[in-house]
Amino acid sequence: MMVKAFASSADLTEKTATLEVLADGVYALTAEGDPNVGAVEGEDFLVAFEARATPAAAHDWLSLLRQHTDKPVKYLVLSHYHAVRVLGAAAFDAEVIIAHDNTRRLIAERGEQDWASEFGRMPRLFKQPETIPGLTWPDVVFSDRVSIDLGGDRGELTLQHCGRGHTAGDIVAWLPQQRIMFAGDLVEAQAALYTGDAFHREWSTTTLDRVKAFGAETLIGGRGGVTCGRTAVNQAIEQTRSFLNTMLDEVGAVHARSGTLREAFEATHKALAPQFGAWPIFEHCLPFDVSRVWDELDGIDWPRIWTAERDREVWDELQGE
Repeated sequence: MMVKAFASSADLTEKTATLEVLADGVYALTAEGDPNVGAVEGEDFLVAFEARATPAAAHDWLSLLRQHTDKPVKYLVLSHYHAVRVLGAAAFDAEVIIAHDNTRRLIAERGEQDWASEFGRMPRLFKQPETIPGLTWPDVVFSDRVSIDLGGDRGELTLQHCGRGHTAGDIVAWLPQQRIMFAGDLVEAQAALYTGDAFHREWSTTTLDRVKAFGAETLIGGRGGVTCGRTAVNQAIEQTRSFLNTMLDEVGAVHARSGTLREAFEATHKALAPQFGAWPIFEHCLPFDVSRVWDELDGIDWPRIWTAERDREVWDELQGE
């Protein structure tokens, strides 16, 4: 059997980035399964959503955005703590960086380790890594909800914590006037889930229920294309829930009969591959996903820290010969 290249280390092909104008002053950048980013215009400022992995990568996004608006970035919103989402923050020169209080906790607890882990797993995303000045720290944190007045007749942008999910600190950005949601990695549209730091039961139930209750008509997930129309949005949410529930069922069955982690991985891979196997980062993520589900079933509520060394150990155990 051919040994699979580690995580996404062999994925070196640049993806085509597409900037979409979703409504007046509402922008999304998708890139064939790479992490999505977005921005919302206020009357005389911008709110940026996600920061990309390095300032150099963020500059590429900003150069496209500047073809539409020259307003300064007042707020940079981080949906969660993962390195590919936050380490490009310096490029935005934002007045205020906003995140959930658990995101700040996670950066303090494991930011350096996560940086090393993600750089090893996804080197292509870290364009010019020498441009990263250090860990990104939020200036403002909140626990439940905060709103940003966009000024004029633009309405409000609401930042909401819907519960633990992809991480302990995920937030969504909601534009009620336009019914547009930036969901971060709580929802993926035709892209596999990374759940190595997740809370699977909560995510698959109450958290996704709260996301769905907004009634978004356009949704930008963490990866994949923009989802348009209430039916399609709900399908993306349910697709995400199905992925989570399948993992819980398959890993749970092996765990209950005192099987091995490798057996749980193989059963889960077999169950998910027909629908999700060809989607971005499926092979990359699944070993880490299954490992985290197994930990939860062992009673480990707070996710263990991923390090570059632990990444390799889990990969070799589950994806090796």
